[in-house]
Amino acid sequence: MSAASLDSRVSAIRTVALVGPAGAGKTLLLEALLAHAGAIPQAGSIERGSTVSDHDPLEKRLGHSLQSALAHFTHGGIRVHAIDTPGAPDFVGQALPALEAADTAIVVVNALNGIELMAQRMLTAAGNRGLARLIVVNKIDCPDVDLPGLLAQLREVFGKECLPLNLPADGGRRVADCFFAATGESDFSSVAEAHRALVEQVVEVDAAFVDSYLNDGDVDPRELHAPLEQALREGHLIPVCFCSARTGAGIGELLQAIELLMPNPAEGNPPPFLEGKGADPQPYPATPDPAAHVLAHVFKIVADPYLGKMGVMRVHQGRLAKGGQLFVGHARKPIRVGHLFMLQGARHVDIDEALPGDLCAIAKVDDLAFDAVLHDAQEDEHIFLKPLDFPTPVHGLAISPARRGDEQKLWEVLSRLVDEDPCLRVETVGETQQTLVYGLGELHLRLLLERVRELYKGEILTEPPRIAYRETISAPAEGHYRHKKQSGGAGQFGEVYLRIEPLERGKGFEFVDAVKGGTIPGQFMPAVEKGVRSALASGVIAGYPLVDLRVVVYDGKHHSVDSKEIAFVTAGRRALIEAVREARPLVLEPIVQVEITAPEHGIGDITGDLASRRGQVNGTRAAVPGSLIVQGLAPLAELASYQSRLNAMTAGQGRYTLVLSHYEAVPPNTQAALVGAYKAGDEGD
Repeated sequence: MSAASLDSRVSAIRTVALVGPAGAGKTLLLEALLAHAGAIPQAGSIERGSTVSDHDPLEKRLGHSLQSALAHFTHGGIRVHAIDTPGAPDFVGQALPALEAADTAIVVVNALNGIELMAQRMLTAAGNRGLARLIVVNKIDCPDVDLPGLLAQLREVFGKECLPLNLPADGGRRVADCFFAATGESDFSSVAEAHRALVEQVVEVDAAFVDSYLNDGDVDPRELHAPLEQALREGHLIPVCFCSARTGAGIGELLQAIELLMPNPAEGNPPPFLEGKGADPQPYPATPDPAAHVLAHVFKIVADPYLGKMGVMRVHQGRLAKGGQLFVGHARKPIRVGHLFMLQGARHVDIDEALPGDLCAIAKVDDLAFDAVLHDAQEDEHIFLKPLDFPTPVHGLAISPARRGDEQKLWEVLSRLVDEDPCLRVETVGETQQTLVYGLGELHLRLLLERVRELYKGEILTEPPRIAYRETISAPAEGHYRHKKQSGGAGQFGEVYLRIEPLERGKGFEFVDAVKGGTIPGQFMPAVEKGVRSALASGVIAGYPLVDLRVVVYDGKHHSVDSKEIAFVTAGRRALIEAVREARPLVLEPIVQVEITAPEHGIGDITGDLASRRGQVNGTRAAVPGSLIVQGLAPLAELASYQSRLNAMTAGQGRYTLVLSHYEAVPPNTQAALVGAYKAGDEGD
């Protein structure tokens, strides 16, 4: 096949991500698009568990999307790849990566609920990523919806660049096109005025079209493709479409907008690839050219019970072919693409090749990982995609198998699930070797446990969520320890002198070798650092990791025969413990940014309750009519089971999101309790 024909096929690809809040109707909107395009005989139902994208048994049981899902269809000679994403804030780790794979973010808004937090969050994230953005107002058929008010609110919140591409007509039973049609009837506003506003917004980016528009009074919209794409790239235009996934109103027009107006892989902003090692990588100009080197980015990992680890990727450059060889990141040994397929929900559709803009998957490759870049030339090993800014998981839960000896099996199950979600984290902490999983909220962890039980097929034990406290120091101090052990033959000897100094909050840890004269030979310094890091990991006063300090090793002694690595590991550890105890140690707690959306009548109770939890309110802003968003800071420890309290204050209408802000010292009484509990545990052991 010639390069020219391949290039024409690339221009016939559209890749979109359906994002927005839970309940906006993203899954049913995708069903309606698939049915309209003829990819499925009829739209599925969430109640019957028959939708393409909600194919996981847990999703069917709960009636909500829990992970991103892919589907594709062909219509009018255009191949459309669509990613359906979950809308709950706890599952944003599944939603955000979809922005790395798409050229257009379709932000779905519930006409009944108006602008919700996830809509704002995802629209902003898509803009930061340089994607074209399209707002779709769904459920226009619902009674008592204020569509004129919602359109005005969209423009007020997101900017004057939000302009209707179509308007509801016949009481929401259809929509009237406002771009290609200069006149028409609608339920509110004026099609002619909307058409004129769209054309003026588009021609503003191109001086030649401005002159033509001023001279001739109008421009044929079919001639505006280039300036339209520029306006979408620059965020100068955010079109708004109206539809009802339930009745089908506006679905054909939305499909037409995707096909005719949304960018193909060559028209959107280039993906933010970087090249280089170290702290100063340079932009890499990836191009959607099938003849170039392959660059494909893994934006989703699936632990398939039959196919093993499956990597779902977006091809950004080159032609990825079945049977070809690829390198995964820095790996020196290539992998063979044994099977190449597209995903249609749970179904795998075999393909022979994937071009720039295509979403595809390969399986049975253990080296695949989220965010990996696959390439076919070793010189491209230092190319990577600019990382997303994920929220930090701060809700912790201790988990262990009920049956002794199953720890490794449970760890493997947890690792598989963490591979699938960049906002989950698992670690073994401190001397207790306790396994902790961290997520974005109570729902996130609850559903993680559901999947663990399903895959582990055994009983597991959990403890109440543990707060990720930290320890630090507030003053400089010195420590010294001599480790000397003699037992018949060769002994052990190592002596370490060190001093510690506090660093600014968030600076982490610095290790400095300031030994002069070889009093500690260079080959033993890594052992000293290992001992120091061991003490940092397990903590000193309360059993939590030590952070934000500098350790300077400045002297010591060794023995030509008895000095061994283990001796200096022990000496480094014990010297640090001694120093920390003299450095006015503190326990730190995570402080989170909290955003609470609630009805106006409940705001007084919420702000008072937040203050009682050692929180502070930083301000409020408007949400949907009748609701406000309270923004503030609060200790994470005070927000355990907060949703239950919020439900009580708002009759179940309130919701909140948390993002880690920083760490602060706990109150003295809390520190005394944490230190006392740790000492009591040591004595009990």
